[in-house]
Amino acid sequence: MHDPLQYEGKRVVVTGAASGMGAATASILTELGAEVHGVDIAEGSAPLAAFHRCDLRDPEAIDRTVAEIGGPIDSLFNCAGLPTTAPGQITMQVNFIGHRHLTEAVVPLMPEGSSIGFISSVGGMGWLNSLELLLELLATPDVASAGEWCANHEIVDLNGYGFSKEAINAYVAKRGCELAAQGIRLNSINPGPTDTPMMPAFIETMGADFMASLPRPMGRNSTPEEQAWPLVMLNSPRQSYTAATTLFTDGAFAGGLNTGMLDFSALG
Repeated sequence: MHDPLQYEGKRVVVTGAASGMGAATASILTELGAEVHGVDIAEGSAPLAAFHRCDLRDPEAIDRTVAEIGGPIDSLFNCAGLPTTAPGQITMQVNFIGHRHLTEAVVPLMPEGSSIGFISSVGGMGWLNSLELLLELLATPDVASAGEWCANHEIVDLNGYGFSKEAINAYVAKRGCELAAQGIRLNSINPGPTDTPMMPAFIETMGADFMASLPRPMGRNSTPEEQAWPLVMLNSPRQSYTAATTLFTDGAFAGGLNTGMLDFSALG
């Protein structure tokens, strides 16, 4: 079957395209024949049709970038992010608030049948437990009010990374339901431990013993490509009835945790 994922000739945007899962995603999309616009604060080696330097903490820079790319935009891949070593408030600005602003700026440029995919994390799997708080954040109308909300909530300073991923999953569920009526699909993947340039940051924050003893049902970390492919497939027109959902790409971690199959007593 020629072009089974139907990306040939499509215009797509990939944030975080310089490294890790974003670079892997950009490379796959280029191979599939898409016109790939990479967005990052630094230029990487992934093949791109165009590179756009942008700091996701800056809404004006985001608006300029979206204007530079122009429409139509058939798929948006939100892959950029900060790790656990970054201050919580800044992490929220990049991982969620900036990406939300970018997404909402891109939506008017998306034709019916378009798609948006976020990289969240298995660390955000408990978002339903925080739903009341997250709905407050989602109700903020813009970057400034979202930043003010975060500044007034201690959870952001205590666990900015985890809360940012919970916010992504909540946004995907709520906004994804709204966008489905416009023919735009919004979904996320929830990876487990993945060997990207961020991994040393997780080891620094959580400790080498903890990370080494973290249960891995498949016996290893994921590769960036093993996360990029599910994201590419999730955004593909072939997934035309998949919307407002989170796909766990964690090597059975969530399944084991939810059913009591994983033993956390041996964690370092």
